[in-house]
Amino acid sequence: MTPPLADLLATARVVALPLHTRFRGVNVREALLFEGPQGWAEFSPFTEYEDAEAQTWLAAAIDFAWNPQPAPLRDRIPVNATVPAVEAARVAGVLAHYDGCRTAKVKVAERGQSLADDIARVRAVREVMGPDGRIRIDANGGWNVDEAERAVHALAEYDLEYVEQPCESVDELGDLRKRVKYMGIPVAADESVRKAADPLAVAEARAADLLVIKAQPLGGIRRALDIVAQAGLPAVVSSALDTAVGLSQGAALAASLPELEFDCGLGTASLFADDVADARPVGGSISAARVTPDAAALDRLAAPGDRRDWWLARLERCHALLDAQD
Repeated sequence: MTPPLADLLATARVVALPLHTRFRGVNVREALLFEGPQGWAEFSPFTEYEDAEAQTWLAAAIDFAWNPQPAPLRDRIPVNATVPAVEAARVAGVLAHYDGCRTAKVKVAERGQSLADDIARVRAVREVMGPDGRIRIDANGGWNVDEAERAVHALAEYDLEYVEQPCESVDELGDLRKRVKYMGIPVAADESVRKAADPLAVAEARAADLLVIKAQPLGGIRRALDIVAQAGLPAVVSSALDTAVGLSQGAALAASLPELEFDCGLGTASLFADDVADARPVGGSISAARVTPDAAALDRLAAPGDRRDWWLARLERCHALLDAQD
């Protein structure tokens, strides 16, 4: 059952975290945090998402705050560095924030940039990480099939671990996977899982080699685990540019996966100039322990009044949608 709205509002804090580098179109990441019987949780669907999609994120946060979670199988989670779509000269500075990370996820297909920009960025990452580092690229569905095929060929010399969501649709992913299969570069699905009406469709269509899963967008840890089990594909747990509180939910998901073959995209605390707690990687991994935000940080990072009101109104609307389903 969905707890009363008053119980969420009683501890609700809206924060605004500054980023070192513009990422996903923002310089500041906003989130709403609240505390339940099990601890703190995060509600932070991206601002452009409609309530119908955002309510799933709230269901995940409530589940994490109110209900016991699956037993962890590991206490630390290996994570990757995340390189935004910066110019090549800034790559070394970005990677310097990720202590001991052996894997980097590099953003590509940024609007307004060219394939040459992507090549220069990935080349710079390889130069910094050396031959033993692992590089994966993430296009966020920004290419069509022909563009994606051309990009994979151009970037293959940098020894790609996999290419994440190169195209938008499941059919396009399947087409590309067939075209590049001989190259031995796996295709990973992210948006085709977390934003899909049927998150299993990409696996059923054999359009991807692995899944990228995120706890909030999928409705919580148990639902994410169920999707992975039904899909029968390897999974990489990633964040949705979460605060340290949201990252702890992602870490709990990664800790409870039966198999954890890949480094997880849960090192994104290093993208922030400040956070509600310190969840940055140490020695290439983060703790799977639950995070409690620092009281002083909650005050220091409090969002302006108009933004706080916007998030509280969103919380109320999404709570009403969940309540109507009970």
